[in-house]
Amino acid sequence: MDAYLQRLQEGIESATQGMTAEDLMRHPEGKWCAAEILEHLYLTYTGTTKAFERCLQAGQPQVRARVFRDRMRTIVVVGLGHMPKGRQSPKHALPRGMTPEQVTREIGPRISAMDEAIAQCESRFGKQNRLLDHPILGPLTGRQWRKFHWVHGSHHLKQIQSLRRQS
Repeated sequence: MDAYLQRLQEGIESATQGMTAEDLMRHPEGKWCAAEILEHLYLTYTGTTKAFERCLQAGQPQVRARVFRDRMRTIVVVGLGHMPKGRQSPKHALPRGMTPEQVTREIGPRISAMDEAIAQCESRFGKQNRLLDHPILGPLTGRQWRKFHWVHGSHHLKQIQSLRRQS
């Protein structure tokens, strides 16, 4: 597995280790609980995997031309490793009610499946090529996709760690 995604998987395991289903469901008013944060991440991994599978089915990278805004956003998130706060989750990545047990059991295999789909596209279309559009960052390489998910996941792991300290 790619080093970024391995660190992400280990970070999730570490952040949730010893948390009960009740712990994972506890949250301040108007905020997501740890289980919902994990489900959000799970849904982003599922969406990325499906998009890379569509790329493979199409037989070519699924990218548009990069614009200046894409370059700047990619530099901030992927280059500098900074996830800006305050951005709303896209509808397809909003938690839908997975149980804490289900999401903690399935998130690791979902990361592995995503890594495999990215690796297949890299093998077929080249590691240096932009393979797939991110909805906000624009066209990314496989390596950039993996680092994006690590940065995004790390951002949310801080929230889970904060929830742990509050309980």
